[in-house]
Amino acid sequence: MRVEGWRLLAGALLAVSGIVLMLLVMAKARERHGRAADAAIAGAVSFVIVAILVLLVLLVLPVVVVWSIVVLVGATVTVMMLAS
Repeated sequence: MRVEGWRLLAGALLAVSGIVLMLLVMAKARERHGRAADAAIAGAVSFVIVAILVLLVLLVLPVVVVWSIVVLVGATVTVMMLAS
């Protein structure tokens, strides 16, 4: 199976911004609940969601949906970084 170049670029952008988003979610969970276990659960859930999204971007989703997801995740990371 051959993956197009734009899918690789979109997947890489989504993976990088998804990892940053995962870390932000973990920090927010730790801040709200004060327990490391809650942060770990939030991180695990975030990681699984990002991993599934990256796989869908690389293999299945159409162009418009892929770039919409990349922009949405990037905007979310930007807003969360500016808000913190």
